[in-house]
Amino acid sequence: MSPRGVQLAAAGVLCALVLGGTAGCGRNEGGLQSAGSTPTAVGPVRLWPDLPPATDPPIDYGESDTERVPGIKVADNDVHAVDAVAVVDAEVRAHPDTYSGGDGLYEETARAIKACGTAPAACPVMRPYYRDLTGNGRDELIVGIRMPDQQVGVRVYLAENGGLTRIMATVDQVISVELAGRDLIMRVSSAGIPGYEYRTAWSWDEQQHSMLPTRDEIVRVKPGRTAPPTVLPAPRLVSPTPAPGATSTPLPLPPDVAVPAEPSP
Repeated sequence: MSPRGVQLAAAGVLCALVLGGTAGCGRNEGGLQSAGSTPTAVGPVRLWPDLPPATDPPIDYGESDTERVPGIKVADNDVHAVDAVAVVDAEVRAHPDTYSGGDGLYEETARAIKACGTAPAACPVMRPYYRDLTGNGRDELIVGIRMPDQQVGVRVYLAENGGLTRIMATVDQVISVELAGRDLIMRVSSAGIPGYEYRTAWSWDEQQHSMLPTRDEIVRVKPGRTAPPTVLPAPRLVSPTPAPGATSTPLPLPPDVAVPAEPSP
């Protein structure tokens, strides 16, 4: 056999061994094809390497502030047995005349919360949601509070040692609030850049024992989707995703929570 024949025979044997006799060895059918040249990897370059290290910490925005909710007992550390209105009301009564920070509420919002028992239709505390955000195997309590100027307060509570610890509190002009895995994602309309929105993912941080804004981005959306409307859509709080294999009926949204319609492509 000629050297050329030996090469062809060897190639055929190799093809049979690799592909198990499947088609694709003849005429380069199904063979490897070049994807083109690979761009050269460029590593990070540090700018201004002579800058001295910062000595003064930045302004504290209170992202990691936690607080025990006074007067709230949680049997078996089960947040499902807790009244969300009673939780927020306990915080209002513990911090009267507080208008900023984690406990900050508008004066009219605080009054409406205190009157939830007698005027439930005007109660600004929305239906609570539940999700294991800390990975401890138990659900946490997620509460939304409607406020003036199209703002919504979002608070998360962890049941521990027979009581409640607030592990997240923030207020913003919210488009929607969503749950993705163990992250709570807030979409907020950008006031200064029409056509864009802010998306912040809050995640549990074991070291700080609180929810922290671990990912923050500004995202371009379809024109008109976040253009300043007369009234912003009500927040969309999604129900928890059932465990694999479990069957459940989607929870109906209350009348005071409207789901924004997705725009046509």
